[in-house]
Amino acid sequence: MTKGPKTRIGAWLARPLASFHLVVTIATMLTVLGLVMVLSASSVEQYVSGGSAYSLFTQQLIFAILGAVLFYVALRIPARVLRQYSFPLFVVVLIMLVLVLIPGIGTEAQGARRWFNVGGFSVQPSEIMKVALAIWGAHLLASRRPDDRSVKSILIPLVPAAMLVFALVVAQPNLSTTIALGIIVGALLWFGGLPLKLFGSIAVTGVVVAGVLAMTAGYRSDRVQAFFNKSDDLQGNNYQAKQALYSLADGGLLGRGLGQSVAKWNYLPNAHNDFIFAIIGEELGFVGCAVVIGLFAVFVYTGLRIAARSIDPFWRLLSATATTWIVGQAMINIGYVIGLLPVTGLQLPLVSAGGSSLAITLFMFGVIANAARHEPEAVAALNSGQDGKISKLLRLPKPVLYHPPSGGRPIRRPKPTRQIEPARGRDGRRAIETGDRRKRADQGARTTADSARGAAAGSRKRTAGGQNGQRRQAPTRRAQDPREVRERGIRR
Repeated sequence: MTKGPKTRIGAWLARPLASFHLVVTIATMLTVLGLVMVLSASSVEQYVSGGSAYSLFTQQLIFAILGAVLFYVALRIPARVLRQYSFPLFVVVLIMLVLVLIPGIGTEAQGARRWFNVGGFSVQPSEIMKVALAIWGAHLLASRRPDDRSVKSILIPLVPAAMLVFALVVAQPNLSTTIALGIIVGALLWFGGLPLKLFGSIAVTGVVVAGVLAMTAGYRSDRVQAFFNKSDDLQGNNYQAKQALYSLADGGLLGRGLGQSVAKWNYLPNAHNDFIFAIIGEELGFVGCAVVIGLFAVFVYTGLRIAARSIDPFWRLLSATATTWIVGQAMINIGYVIGLLPVTGLQLPLVSAGGSSLAITLFMFGVIANAARHEPEAVAALNSGQDGKISKLLRLPKPVLYHPPSGGRPIRRPKPTRQIEPARGRDGRRAIETGDRRKRADQGARTTADSARGAAAGSRKRTAGGQNGQRRQAPTRRAQDPREVRERGIRR
């Protein structure tokens, strides 16, 4: 009875478009769950503040629709276009990071200058930089020659450009997004083939720098100290973390019920954003939290499966990097909600409230789904007419199988040595013998021939010498009688 479901699951996973369907399903489920939980967690606070209980939910729904459009656009973009415009996109977003720091252009909120206000909506350039850095970095590493595996080709210019981005984001200040950008760069270096020792050194250096930055600013150092002293200042720095644990404990196994949270009645700050996982645990219980973690676990499997099956180095690097970034950010968020990590402010992807983050993450899910459609088996199935309902409904273009570029400097290989023999065949053409085996055979044949010639020469010498060893003299032509010659001619 246990073999049947495993066989069916394995047969379903063996289908050419299984990875694509998994990505679409996970993105849809997490987005719908996030919309429901944002409505539940924010309704009370929005109503108390004098507005509509649906105001934040409406804004999140608009960004979810925008994210769905971006998901569809990402499905249709060829790899060639992504790679062509990756560097211009990186430069534009880098300029936006500079402009957001200028007073009067960037909007300041809670002591940080991170947003542009456009038409009543806030846009966070650092969220767009995650996409730009991932795509441009994957393009850089995929553009290396196959014979170039040097450390310099991996680190430059990716790491210097990333350091500039880190400095601009820290100046906002925004350490949480800097950590997310660090995860992206680390994933690019890891999957790009950086040696383990050097990668470990860079990772340790990054952790040390993050620790130093965490202790330099007052509010960040307070969070770190509160994490290591959880029983102190329960009404101050430890208040939010303790309320989150209370919410998880109140949920139990099955939860209090959807919309029945107590913590959202101004007991848990930022319940709809950073700590929405605590509201999920309170209303949906341990089962609801396990479903969320399970969806991200399936996403890890799917993203790495796509990367392993991709033959295009660009799709392989980009899908693996995007998967690591999204799942790493989710694990950090869940980690500080359950008390395993200090509070950093990273959002739960697709679930927490945040318009820019939701739209950008859906775009990256679309990129990963596009990579899934470029697996060799998926390309063969789609080009043979096995589109499926989703592809036919969306009218997606047929993917093209990746072929390694033929240009560039070819790899020089040593030419095999040839030995040309003067022997001719029956057709009069010169025979060409190559290889070590024929060379050895020719040497043996020449040795045998030399021996035979030597033996023949010795035999002739013995024959010439006679039995008594004396040398014979050649017979001399005797003078012929003219009469004999004349008689011989008459007889003829």
